Amino acid sequence: MTTTERTEFDADAAEAILRRACAVADLDPDGIEILRLGDHAVFRIDGGRVISRVGRGADRLASVRREVAVARWLAGKEYPAARLVTDAEQPIVIEDHPITFWEGLADGDTYASAAEMGVLLRRLHELESPPFSLPRLQPFDRIASRLERAAIPESTRAFLRSMARDLEEEYGRLKFSLPSGHLHGDFNVGNVDTAGHPRVIDLDGFATGPREWDLMQTAMYYDSFGWHTEVEYADFVAGYGFDVREWAGYAVLRSVRELLVVTWLLQNAGANPQAADEVEKRVATLRSGGSRRDWAPF
Repeated sequence: MTTTERTEFDADAAEAILRRACAVADLDPDGIEILRLGDHAVFRIDGGRVISRVGRGADRLASVRREVAVARWLAGKEYPAARLVTDAEQPIVIEDHPITFWEGLADGDTYASAAEMGVLLRRLHELESPPFSLPRLQPFDRIASRLERAAIPESTRAFLRSMARDLEEEYGRLKFSLPSGHLHGDFNVGNVDTAGHPRVIDLDGFATGPREWDLMQTAMYYDSFGWHTEVEYADFVAGYGFDVREWAGYAVLRSVRELLVVTWLLQNAGANPQAADEVEKRVATLRSGGSRRDWAPF
């Protein structure tokens, strides 16, 4: 059965696609292990010496091609970021799914310190813009499609759509403090690995827009979820040189990011009962305005 015949993009479907891509790339598919399932299925191959990302479908192709271009640009700048592997042209496309192969991690579960994250992000923002165009940041683009496909009650879908409309209006009125420029787009502790030397990974969200966007997840992980300690967040701020929580638009942008992490998880709710339960909990919190401290990482 191909993924086009499936109702869900699940781990088994993604692995079948990956095995076919390995044959094209002349890579040994032994030891495949899934790391996470989101906008991409991310796999460890051959004990982690290679990492592969399998896109959900054709709508990911443009961003994956941009990811490849960004990786080559950052390599040319000697910036510590994910590096492509294999001599095959990337991305490899199997049944509309774009697949890429990257240098592996030490263990896949070790991440940079908050201080290192702040320094790396500052260095990234200080680079001259890449010699190719990047799309303008569109925070609400994926929300509509995620809600349309999600297996959730219509009342929940209507609530989240209404929330998205309201936040989009508020976002349009924001006055940013930092200059606009190239962004990672999804900068958080899960996307800065370390094998002795920290490097930035997951490069498909690169865009141009307000630099506050790249600071938000670390602030939210501390402020909303408690996933970073006060000391860790202070180290991040010191490393970057700006505390986004002191900016007047912080609360609005935090709400946008919270909505995005809910709709991101919706993609797995149909196939993963734990994800479905977590979505229900998060939506209930959004409705009530209660604490987000019991949101579980996924």
